Amino acid sequence: MVTVAPTPGDYLPLLILILMGAFIAVLLVALSWILGPKQPSVEKLSPYECGVTPVGTARDRFPIKFYLIAMLFILFDIETVFLYPWAILYRNNAYLSRGFLLGEMTVFIAILFVGYIYIWKKGALDWE
Repeated sequence: MVTVAPTPGDYLPLLILILMGAFIAVLLVALSWILGPKQPSVEKLSPYECGVTPVGTARDRFPIKFYLIAMLFILFDIETVFLYPWAILYRNNAYLSRGFLLGEMTVFIAILFVGYIYIWKKGALDWE
């Protein structure tokens, strides 16, 4: 079997596709800016916060509880990302026995569950 190295000309259709996509995107944004109605008013220029009238300034401090919940969400979200490679390895079962892999994931989930119970008991998930 003979393989042929790709030449720069082989990538020409891809380059044309990318350029056409960028051109159409810029064209549509420019047309909406040119043809769109321009009638600014006080209501249109005011900040919109989910249908609620804004209170205070944008420089107000958030309570530390907000950041704690955000970090916990990111922590548990990242931990669940580790489930995907494990599931692929478990499905393919290339190097290790399935029983060992299942035991490892059981320990991993148990540690996550203990951490979840801990933060629950500490009241970190109570939003006041």
